[in-house]
Amino acid sequence: MDGRTDQQRAERPRPAGHGPGRPAAGRGPDERDAEPTGQVPLVGRADVLHLLEESLDHAAAGAFRFVALAGEPGAGKTRLLGELTSGAASRKLAVSSGRAAEFEQEMPFGAVVDALDDHLEEHLPDLGPATVKLLVPVFPALAAVVQGTMPTLIGNTPVARYQLYRAVRRLLEQLAAEDGLVLILDDVHWADEATIELLDYLVRHPPRARVMIAVAFRPAQASARLAALVEASVQGGCGHRVRVRPLSEDEVAQLLGPNVTATRCRELFEASGGNPFYLEALARSGEPLAEGPQVGDLPPAVRAALQMELTGLSADALRVAQGAAVAADEFAPALAAVAAEVTEPVALSALDELVARDIVRPSAERFRFRHPLVRHAVYGSAAAGWRLAAHARIAAYQADIGAPAAVRARHVERSGRVGDRAAIATLVEAGRAYATQAPVTAAHWLKAALRLMPENAPAEVGLPSRLDLLMELAQVQSVGGALSDGRETARTLLRLLPADAYERRAKAARLAALMERQLDRPHEARSLLLDELRNMPDPRSPAAIPLRMRLVAERTMRLEFRAAQAVLDLMPDDSDDWEPSLKVAVAALRPMPAFAGGRVADALRYAEAADRLLHTAPNEHLADWMDAIAWLCWAETMLGRYRTAARHFERALDVARDTGQLYVVTNLLAGLARSYGTLGNLAQAASAAEDSVEEARLVASGQQMVFALTQQSLVATWSGSEETALRHADEAVAVGAGVGEWWGSMAHYARAMALFGLGRQDEGVQSVMKATNGFESPTLDQRTLLSCAETLAQVEAGRGHPDLALQWAERARHMRLEGVDSNNALADLARAHALLGSDPAEAARAAITAAEALEAAGERIDAGRARLRAGTAYAEAGDRKAARDHLRIAADTFQACGARTLHGQAAREQRRVGVRVPAPGGRGSGPGGLSKREYEVASLVAEGFTNSQIAERLFVSVRTVETHLSHIFAKLGVTSRVGVVSALNRGEPGQD
Repeated sequence: MDGRTDQQRAERPRPAGHGPGRPAAGRGPDERDAEPTGQVPLVGRADVLHLLEESLDHAAAGAFRFVALAGEPGAGKTRLLGELTSGAASRKLAVSSGRAAEFEQEMPFGAVVDALDDHLEEHLPDLGPATVKLLVPVFPALAAVVQGTMPTLIGNTPVARYQLYRAVRRLLEQLAAEDGLVLILDDVHWADEATIELLDYLVRHPPRARVMIAVAFRPAQASARLAALVEASVQGGCGHRVRVRPLSEDEVAQLLGPNVTATRCRELFEASGGNPFYLEALARSGEPLAEGPQVGDLPPAVRAALQMELTGLSADALRVAQGAAVAADEFAPALAAVAAEVTEPVALSALDELVARDIVRPSAERFRFRHPLVRHAVYGSAAAGWRLAAHARIAAYQADIGAPAAVRARHVERSGRVGDRAAIATLVEAGRAYATQAPVTAAHWLKAALRLMPENAPAEVGLPSRLDLLMELAQVQSVGGALSDGRETARTLLRLLPADAYERRAKAARLAALMERQLDRPHEARSLLLDELRNMPDPRSPAAIPLRMRLVAERTMRLEFRAAQAVLDLMPDDSDDWEPSLKVAVAALRPMPAFAGGRVADALRYAEAADRLLHTAPNEHLADWMDAIAWLCWAETMLGRYRTAARHFERALDVARDTGQLYVVTNLLAGLARSYGTLGNLAQAASAAEDSVEEARLVASGQQMVFALTQQSLVATWSGSEETALRHADEAVAVGAGVGEWWGSMAHYARAMALFGLGRQDEGVQSVMKATNGFESPTLDQRTLLSCAETLAQVEAGRGHPDLALQWAERARHMRLEGVDSNNALADLARAHALLGSDPAEAARAAITAAEALEAAGERIDAGRARLRAGTAYAEAGDRKAARDHLRIAADTFQACGARTLHGQAAREQRRVGVRVPAPGGRGSGPGGLSKREYEVASLVAEGFTNSQIAERLFVSVRTVETHLSHIFAKLGVTSRVGVVSALNRGEPGQD
């Protein structure tokens, strides 16, 4: 037994796959899909079979593979997936298969649940409680085993989707741990958006195990996102897109065999167009081929052939078939009986007839149509009114057995009537169940509920009002990345709300403005806020505060600091008629405009006051104003208060996730990555940056993508993965959002840092000038501008241009602001770079001054860089003992942080002053201490192979190659692929 009740078995379509560790025997991706009397021969697919075999070999050797079979309905994709199953079995690879269904497209993760759900219970101990908690809302089998967990988790605990997708990846790794895993998903053109998002995540972050994913879809019905992820898999080197073409006339003749005349073969070929399913249906009929216009998805001759199959059925069998088509892709006899209004014994007898006629095929206690097109034809053969009543009967039956609203919703939607309170309640409950895990599905159910709600419907017991439901819908759409739809929903709500409903209007306007901002439409956001404020009789009332605060944020983003300050000046710090949370929110907003306006002392005072308020405020006081809290956190980073910023970012993330406010999670994660990275916690920074990017991709906001990718690029540069850093920065710049704003300029800054790390100095200088607008009216913050000037001083000093280096150091000196010592330390470091050649002793003193200020602030990466410069300066001055001391501190700092390239540079400088630094590779390693695998990668680099080609050759992921390269750069003391080639040619580490 699998731990589920009969009730739960009846609530959902059954999974269709083989479990891990139980390979199929070669009769298709599912035993139930095989022809009862044996399959027809497979012809004309040698090229596809070769590619599938090759992909299986790669997967068996440890390389992730993604294969997409694209073909029209009936082209033979499912049969080819069956051959893939046989190939997997011959390699001892486990197989799990499932498929999406035409009439169940609203079921979140339907195909994945179909494939995996029956095989999870045995793996519970290995997954760990945190992973299981994330997976329970998706997989019914886990919910049944983890007693009492499902309702609580689905209803009350929002989960960021990227966390869920990571948990599924962990699940696949666990399932593949022993035998490997081939996950087969058929008909994914019908898959819900959450499934496509999950596949996209897995392609970009492949499971670290012997896993192959194969999907089949109809290209004409594929979503743009599905097409994009298939293309991304091909471009990334792990995927293949295979076109399953129609059969040729010769192949049709071969398939039909010698007993069919040449005339009949030609007739069947022309009528079927070489489509195997059409050909089979027409050959089954044995009748003259009908002609006429194509109707719907099927050619007229094929439609006629399928209808002929149905006309030969008894009345009971036809009715049960139609009920089954309404019920589910894979159905239990009881459900088909309910839909058909027959007793279960009658249904069972009818199913025997349907199996004998190969309309449906059995699998244990359930049945499935032999092909989705057969179900489509059967469903269409039933009268529309009868289908509506059948959906109603199923919905009532499922309610009687206690099926969750999310399971009943599909049938309720198709049978509910306007004003049906029970139907509306079911749809609302279903929408709320998936608001964070599958927001696109949630929005679908909420919109369905709205269609059944009468105009101006008031709130009732157990039901929200129409206006409240519109607000819920807008919020779900924003979480799901449907920003344009969410904006329109919020604007519709504003049109419907009474003019004097000031608080509700303010909430709706604030939400709409947030989405306008994320759509990179700042002018529309500001106009919306100003219009609402003008319509308020008292612009200083508590109801106006949300609008004013959003307006401050908008103007700050646009660098209109005086305007932002003017709005803040009209707001007191507190008021008797304010909610307690408003005091916290206003305090959180004050530091940023003050700092941006040059009032550093005020900004620091405001930040301290906000910190004290946050320390004592409960989480519910933060929950209503997450965007204001985010501004405080970012202001703290710009003030050099990174420890405090990290603490506040962490708490804000917890609150945002607990309350389902995932729209702000990307921003908070990006800030956390910046804080962790500056503090030298690079592993944590990389994780936060990756999470930020994942959430940004799901929200589909250009602004959020730039924020996230910029921080991911900077963390990669600090970590020594400069090529990866440049790729992230290039993507951020290519998004094209944020022109003229701080975050848009930050993308160019990140690109410059990556280019400098790769030794591409001229391009790096150009990117710095782009980021800073040539230092004329720059949009960057003081800390970043100082970093630009300090970096340029270092670059010019390294090029042998001391005069230019001194000019940049002098520019940095003029950027100093009283009160932000750790920021100002970069000016001292710039001076140290500039003086290295002319006055190394003074350069060392300037570097030590910078190091001490940075260390006091906990900014370990830059502190290590300052110690490195002090060490090299002392070496130039002839003080080898001082040089060794500072270089040791620098090397230890970089090693502790995980800054590989910087650590390699420090180790090289230590060798130059006589310190014996052991090669990281130890005894028996290659040049520069490279390990055997690193030497393999380096040798392929020297041969001119790209990262993707190296990954293909060594059967590893591109990301693994990038990690090896970063280690190689650090060990060889180089910063580019050219440097690797030079070092290998010399046979020893050195500079490129």
